[in-house]
Amino acid sequence: MNTINEVKDKVAIVTGAASGIGRATVELLHERGALVVAEDINPALNDVFKDQDRIVTFVGDVANEETAQSVVALATKRFGKLDILVNNAATIIYKRAVDMTLEEWNRILSVNLTGVFLHSREAVRAMIPNKSGAIVNIGSYACFFGFPGIAAYCASKGGLAQLTRVLAVENIQHGIRVNAVGAGDVVTNLLNHFMPNGPEFLAQHGKNAPIGRAAQPEEIAEVVSFLASERASFLVGSIVMADGGYSVQVGPTVT
Repeated sequence: MNTINEVKDKVAIVTGAASGIGRATVELLHERGALVVAEDINPALNDVFKDQDRIVTFVGDVANEETAQSVVALATKRFGKLDILVNNAATIIYKRAVDMTLEEWNRILSVNLTGVFLHSREAVRAMIPNKSGAIVNIGSYACFFGFPGIAAYCASKGGLAQLTRVLAVENIQHGIRVNAVGAGDVVTNLLNHFMPNGPEFLAQHGKNAPIGRAAQPEEIAEVVSFLASERASFLVGSIVMADGGYSVQVGPTVT
């Protein structure tokens, strides 16, 4: 199959679309022929995709039920259907559980997990009548591994992995496939809200993986595009690890 046209004329929603993996995914799906609703809490989203043909922007908080309902309604009203949902929006803080406030815990879970539930629920409701669709959740190696200092993030990504599996088995009967990407370190702005050198930190941390580097957002977008396409027609409830080998090594890499 020609990958250049693998999502041609499909309608997609991508959350967390203003930068990083979300932006790269919007750009790749658009390049390959999709019509895209790009969603982010940051109003700068409107400037990122200003005057872009076949891309519509939506500013909202993924953790709000009304946002999920409104963005799906926008996609179906503007483009007539919904074929693909990419749940990418996420946030993180570095605090040990003993030092974390309930407000901080709740915010991480609401964005990283509740937002995925809300958007997936609304997307499934729109997809069922068409008996087809694909949902791709952006997970992490934290879906399976614990890291000190990011308890809420790990809990949210572990929950995302399980939610992916349950949504997959509930909805494959409707022709809707649900999968996730287990991303490793990716050079994005994820950490920028609490450290001045977030991308540099992630690039450095990525050197701990067997591949010896972090990923660029475009590399993860390629996996997303595959999972959203018919090329991945037999993948149901999978967590596809794209982490440079981090999750398959035991101990430090031998050099």
